[in-house]
Amino acid sequence: MNASTGFVTQVGMDYETAFDAAAELDFDFVELLMDGDHERRRLDPAAVREAAGDRDLDLLVHLPFALDVGSAYEHVREGAIRELVAASETAAEMGAEKGVAHATSKAWSPAWDDADVRETVLESVRELDAGTPDDFEVCFENVPNGALSTGNFPDLFADTEAAMTLDTGHARVDGLDSTELAEFAARYADRISHVHLNDTRNAQDEHLPFGAGTIDFEAVLGALPDDWSGTLSLEVFTLEYGYIGVSKEYLDDVLGRVEG
Repeated sequence: MNASTGFVTQVGMDYETAFDAAAELDFDFVELLMDGDHERRRLDPAAVREAAGDRDLDLLVHLPFALDVGSAYEHVREGAIRELVAASETAAEMGAEKGVAHATSKAWSPAWDDADVRETVLESVRELDAGTPDDFEVCFENVPNGALSTGNFPDLFADTEAAMTLDTGHARVDGLDSTELAEFAARYADRISHVHLNDTRNAQDEHLPFGAGTIDFEAVLGALPDDWSGTLSLEVFTLEYGYIGVSKEYLDDVLGRVEG
């Protein structure tokens, strides 16, 4: 496996401090959450690009995720897509090579048919995949209990050309155990470009330090082909870089066993 490793920033993390920590911990990239203080209008793309380059880091982004790209309402959906395209353009200016997006819908379930909602979401995925910069890859994430939860994510593979971000914790919430997660990773490895390493002790979205939960990451990562060259982001809900450092040590150990 020739995967690159990084971590997702959290609200409250300054990007320059995050870059410093990533360089010190020998990560390959930082996945910058483009929300709050790091929303596109608050960023200077040239400054972000320079800061990452000075530390010899690649850049990924997590695009804003509270946007209703699968809205049943035309103008809401169109506005959400425009915002994600604009954020992707800013990310590309910053030098980011890929970004994570949530393909979800807030459609009120008693009023809207699930199949129709899913088709609306898939149409939005196709529009986003076509509308973002050519040198920037959007990787759509499995979101629990939504239009494209883990169980029905194969609909995206069948009906679009889009890439996936596999969130391991979200898959657990959707009912997959470690064996089923590994089977999913092996089956769809050619469409999985990015992985959120989200550890949990049970079927909850806990985002624990890597290794603190019960997911068998050696089995999951070992299921990916030897030539898989995607990206792996530690997604830990913390503002303490010490927990990210410990997570990196454990991840390096797991990868060493997988690759050995």
